[in-house]
Amino acid sequence: MGKAAAPLCSAGTRGLVSLLSAVPCLACKQPPRRPPPPPALLVAMSLAGATTLEGPLPSTPATTPTSAGPGPDTYKGWLFKWTNYLKGYQRRWFVLSNGLLSYYRTQAEMAHTCRGTINLSTAHIDTEDSCNIVLSNGGRTYHLKAHSEVERQRWVTALELAKSKAIRMRNNQSDDSGDEEPASQSDKSELHGTLKSLSSKLEDLSTCNDLIAKHGAALQRSLSELENLKLPAESGEKIKAVNERATLFRITSNAMINACRDFLDLAETHSRKWQRALQYEREQRTRLEETIEQLAKQHNNLERACRGAPSLSTNTSIRASKAGSVQSVKAEASDEDEETEYFDAMEDAQAFITVAADPSKHHRRAGSNISGTSEGRGESWNLDDNVFDSSHQASYDGSSKDGIHKKKRRTRVPDKPNYSLNLWSIMKNCIGKELSKIPMPVNFNEPLSMLQRLTEDLEYHELLDKAVKCESSIEQMCFVAAFSVSSYSTTVHRTAKPFNPLLGETYELDRLDELGFRSLCEQVSHHPPAAAHHVYSKRGWTLWQEITIASKFRGKYLSIMPLGYIHLEFHSSGNHYVWQKVTSTVHNIIVGKLWIDQSGDIEIINYKSKDKCQLKFTPYSYFSRDVPRKVTGLVMDAEGTSHYVMSGTWDEKMECSKIVQSSQGNGSSEGKVPKTVYQTLSPKVLWKKYPLPENAENMYFFSNLALTLNEPEERIAPTDSRQRPDQRLMENGKWDEANAEKQRLEEKQRAVRRKREAEAAEALEEGKDYRGYSPLWFERKVDPVTGELMCVYKGGYWEAKEHQEWSACPNIF
Repeated sequence: MGKAAAPLCSAGTRGLVSLLSAVPCLACKQPPRRPPPPPALLVAMSLAGATTLEGPLPSTPATTPTSAGPGPDTYKGWLFKWTNYLKGYQRRWFVLSNGLLSYYRTQAEMAHTCRGTINLSTAHIDTEDSCNIVLSNGGRTYHLKAHSEVERQRWVTALELAKSKAIRMRNNQSDDSGDEEPASQSDKSELHGTLKSLSSKLEDLSTCNDLIAKHGAALQRSLSELENLKLPAESGEKIKAVNERATLFRITSNAMINACRDFLDLAETHSRKWQRALQYEREQRTRLEETIEQLAKQHNNLERACRGAPSLSTNTSIRASKAGSVQSVKAEASDEDEETEYFDAMEDAQAFITVAADPSKHHRRAGSNISGTSEGRGESWNLDDNVFDSSHQASYDGSSKDGIHKKKRRTRVPDKPNYSLNLWSIMKNCIGKELSKIPMPVNFNEPLSMLQRLTEDLEYHELLDKAVKCESSIEQMCFVAAFSVSSYSTTVHRTAKPFNPLLGETYELDRLDELGFRSLCEQVSHHPPAAAHHVYSKRGWTLWQEITIASKFRGKYLSIMPLGYIHLEFHSSGNHYVWQKVTSTVHNIIVGKLWIDQSGDIEIINYKSKDKCQLKFTPYSYFSRDVPRKVTGLVMDAEGTSHYVMSGTWDEKMECSKIVQSSQGNGSSEGKVPKTVYQTLSPKVLWKKYPLPENAENMYFFSNLALTLNEPEERIAPTDSRQRPDQRLMENGKWDEANAEKQRLEEKQRAVRRKREAEAAEALEEGKDYRGYSPLWFERKVDPVTGELMCVYKGGYWEAKEHQEWSACPNIF
């Protein structure tokens, strides 16, 4: 009897080797009987590498499942994703499903917000080191990092499998929709090859099924013969159990083959439809981008055609003569090339009208384009005519009208290299994002920092010197208003962005002996980026501001919104003026020539006398009859009475006209508010733009002052923008070296920030107070006039410069 039982335990007798070599010895182990699993479950378990019955299926090793989702094509888990140079790698939740890799900030976001998706069918998978994965698909690249090399390898395996399946699904798309283009010959060959491979695998499974059935039948016959032998009762029970298990094994194998066949049929029927839907969405996105570019080209072609039409000949505003003829303001065709933007023509653009008046009779009229309300007054007209003619231009080359010898300043910078740039290739993935958080190469910069651009507001500081001499606060307001507009004149051709200052970076402009003022800027915050500015003039005024730049990329244009208030105080009168900047917009990001527009409203308030000036920057419209870049406004006293009308353009000049009488216009047009008609004296030019230096187009369109801002100087602080190595390299035309240096400085800044965050966390754990970063030359205080919290100059910089005591300055370069 013992001899009869022995063959059942031997793996090499009675023809059982071909059937039982991959499963445990059934005669020696008798686990409790259980019904066969459903076919669908069996397929899922087999594909996942799970075991069936008492062991794995033949030729299927037992492995740890890599799937974490509902099916074998789904893989989920945490990875670190590179975001930008400021934040580095951030932990994100990734989901791999149906050939698509998507990521979310948290698992909870899976229900409502996907942060990004990459299609693996056209992606390239690369590994940089033991833990890094790089996925690239066209213009999109994901830099990922796993916790360990083992985890990285699991992800790479899952990604490679998903990629191969996605490629097969893409190639297996059916041609049953009439609008699909026929596949190329290579695609058809690959499709046929894939189907042939699948059919071959199915035939292999069928062959295995036949063999299993054949050997199973032979096994059952052998077992039946054993049952007929005269064996002890115990041996008979064991043989019967083996017979039942063999039968169950054959049924299960048949179910497996049927389930595989059903799965293949289902995949051929449905997976193509799903993949076709995904492919359709991908193609729609591509078509949308192409359509946007095509529309932009048509946009520019239409504008050029409109400019060439005879009906759009240029007409300028004609001033009224002494005979009192009515002014006529006609459309002025733009001289811009490929730099216009469509806006609907506004019928109610003029909220009021001004007419020229005879100073003695007050009845002669002329038309204008300005808006407001007022009662006429007959005060004398004290402002000098053409106060800013060419003889008043500030000098930066060494001459001085005051007889003081000035330092010889440079009059040129190295020419800008003629590199081919594609801004859209970088910006198209930044739509709707905060631009200050996006790392940009120096190729799109100009060799000035934001602190230096802020100092450029002082280009026309002489306006404030003249305002000091005004006895009337109303007249003084006119000069302040002209000064607020003059700061935009340098931006008309300046489409390049300035360098983002590092935290703690400073910039000084000491022109106390030459021009009567000295200026200091410091970057007081990094997120959000904020700069504090303080200017003292020995000619009787002080200006200070804290400006935070917010920017958003909207697809075709870029909006730059300065946040914060500008304060100006005159020493003798105590008049304290406060205003904000308007929004700057960079157009034609996708295609065409870049151009800049300024739009919005400025309200200047004198907090001592309560006088106000309301300025309106009209957005450019090709179909409007207004002159481009128009600025209009009214100067009013505390009671709301209008005294002066401001008019001009932010890129050329500003004028003011004294109001001598006002009257209400008729409101015959139904639904329109009647316009106020002002009679004014002849306009006086308050500000006129200086001409650009020769060859300015090759020097970033810098003004004479801008050319001197980055000129090397001695005795300045080690944190001064002139000391920035990346900015200096970029100015000298070494852009590749500048990009490398810029990345080094940003990484150094990130390391300092991480250290500061660690110190803050440690202090929090210990229950201690952590002060955080504090500016060196500025401190945050509540302004006593406006009640706002802002950074103001606390003193000490110029004293430190005099003694060359810079030990408190951080090492940021």
